[in-house]
Amino acid sequence: MRGGANNYRPGAPIVERIGGGGFTMTGTVRRAGDGRPLPNQRIQIWAHTTEGHERDWHSHGATLTDEDGVFQMDMPQIVPAFGQPHGHLAYDSGDFKTVFLRPVMSSAKDTRLEAHFVLEPA
Repeated sequence: MRGGANNYRPGAPIVERIGGGGFTMTGTVRRAGDGRPLPNQRIQIWAHTTEGHERDWHSHGATLTDEDGVFQMDMPQIVPAFGQPHGHLAYDSGDFKTVFLRPVMSSAKDTRLEAHFVLEPA
């Protein structure tokens, strides 16, 4: 699901994890057109979790993609907010157009959520 720019914090710090563990946000970043993986791309992640609301500064963090365009962030369990358990992700590094994603979990009991970016040049 596209969208989810609410509570976005430009420049959220790159961190190893957001708070405690128990949940994993993962995904890929690829170039539009040829589908090539994009390494070293900054992805910001935030969510309403067992440790805080999505507007809280400690519920935000960023990570970089690896050489295969894959990212992963460990974080506290996502819990329903506004009726749905969901996460927020943003690509905002500047080499490509900014994209916000809001993937929805199939169940509040899920412990993993994937999101995949396909980026167009800025």
